[in-house]
Amino acid sequence: MAHAAAAGLVAGLLAYAAFGGADFGAGFWDLTAGGAEAGRQPRARIDASLGPVWEANHTWLIYCLVVMWTAFPAAFAAVMTTLYLPLGVAALGIVLRGSGFAFRKAVWRTSQARLSGIAFALSSVLTPLAFGTVAGAIASGRVPARGYGPPFSSWLNPSSVMSGLLAVAVCAYLAAAFLTADAHAAHETELVDWFGRRARVAAVVTGALSIVGLVVARADAPLLFDHLVHRAWPLAFCSVAAGVAALLLLRRASPRLMRVVSWVAVTTLVLAWPVAQAPYLLGTHTTISSAAAPQTSLVPLAIIIVIAGAVITPSFALLYVLQQRSQLHEG
Repeated sequence: MAHAAAAGLVAGLLAYAAFGGADFGAGFWDLTAGGAEAGRQPRARIDASLGPVWEANHTWLIYCLVVMWTAFPAAFAAVMTTLYLPLGVAALGIVLRGSGFAFRKAVWRTSQARLSGIAFALSSVLTPLAFGTVAGAIASGRVPARGYGPPFSSWLNPSSVMSGLLAVAVCAYLAAAFLTADAHAAHETELVDWFGRRARVAAVVTGALSIVGLVVARADAPLLFDHLVHRAWPLAFCSVAAGVAALLLLRRASPRLMRVVSWVAVTTLVLAWPVAQAPYLLGTHTTISSAAAPQTSLVPLAIIIVIAGAVITPSFALLYVLQQRSQLHEG
């Protein structure tokens, strides 16, 4: 039951990394789109793509939090009491991002709209960076089993910094690929080229950071590196192959196929971490079984996970189908 709960947690993590990550990455391209006139068309495409769905993707984050504190309460407490600073930054970024995205289209003054847009764009970069440092801290074993680890060095270290940068790069790549597909579907030729170029650059940067991350992990977290190389290499290979295929399909395939291939590239890359981390939940000192809640908590949680999957998955599928068919509009 403990491993079933862990599998449910990983499923939520993958969903949030893919769908929420695309949202954060769109904010990165909003930030780097240029001035008001130069960035007008890209920002209009970002607004049109994100508007109907961006808020719903936080469902996956809430799901992950609920599953972790219910199934692994001690590990949840250890993470929260050690990594409260980057998690607080991420929470603040989520709030500022939502406020900025909503208000920049509601205010009348240009200065207020610009300020709201900056808040949206900057927090879209800051939030995945903070979440990435949290992942790096957990993977490198810097969260003590009893919590209350060092408030700064636990996440300001080589592994965490590399994970944070990789998270930003992954989000940027996924967003550029998805926005290229959306522009292709909307017959916006100039934007297909604009986002396509950025998808290629983001893919190269993501690949380079992944290699550097392996070098850092070899020195900073040798057991994790060993598992990545010997256990998770098929996922890494699949991620590279799907990433290359997505770049080749940018201008030649249907938008739906390109989205799927890009999604596979990102999810297999993210999945390599829990596969390499298993059977540990925190570093190499706390296993999934030792951190699990009693069976009296895990059994009803497993039932709830199944019910949640049966409700959330088709709901999100319907949401995205309607969005891709341009049948949703912001109210």
